Amino acid sequence: MKFDAILFDFDGVLIESEAVGNRQIADYLTSIGHPTTPAQSMANFMGLSGADFLKRIEKWIGRPIPDDFYAAREAEDARVMAEGIEAVAGAVAFVESLPADLPRAIVSSSSTRWIRRHLDHIGLAGAFGDHVYSGREHVANGKPAPDLYLYGADRLGVPIERCAIIEDSPVGATGAVASGGHVIGLCAGSHCAPDHAQRLRALGVQAIAHDFGEVARLLD
Repeated sequence: MKFDAILFDFDGVLIESEAVGNRQIADYLTSIGHPTTPAQSMANFMGLSGADFLKRIEKWIGRPIPDDFYAAREAEDARVMAEGIEAVAGAVAFVESLPADLPRAIVSSSSTRWIRRHLDHIGLAGAFGDHVYSGREHVANGKPAPDLYLYGADRLGVPIERCAIIEDSPVGATGAVASGGHVIGLCAGSHCAPDHAQRLRALGVQAIAHDFGEVARLLD
């Protein structure tokens, strides 16, 4: 393998949560008088979390976020936490095929509670050990800052230049490229539009994979 470690984004890379979450956001914004398609939601909000996500929503609608937005998001989160979200095609088999001694970590904008719940749902509960890192919990500056990737590499004990980073969102790709790691832009999730690869390449992503078979070939 060309690299000494792999850093995985989570939403949209290992599970199909980007498609699920952005449908809910689009439906909510449309219901309050701001017509939004799932594609527009993904183009504007994908990969963001916390204050950055909320600021982008307010910019999109041109006013403060209504109070019931938070209740709607909490209800959706509770639903998917109970039901689980399916894996991106090929993701589970790819992770299971990795050499047991290859360092790997998840570096995600989501909470560790969210990540571990869905890792369990797709059968990868033990695949990353303690190396599950959240931009909300482990660093001061989440994506698109490079901090989370650098943190993950440091915790694995591998120089970032020797890490492959698998990312799907433009926000994540921006931080991954800035970190100095080798970024593989993954366009395997159902949320990826026809121009997704082009958007990632424009941000400096070094390689594009349309499925996990291509990821494996890029790593060999």
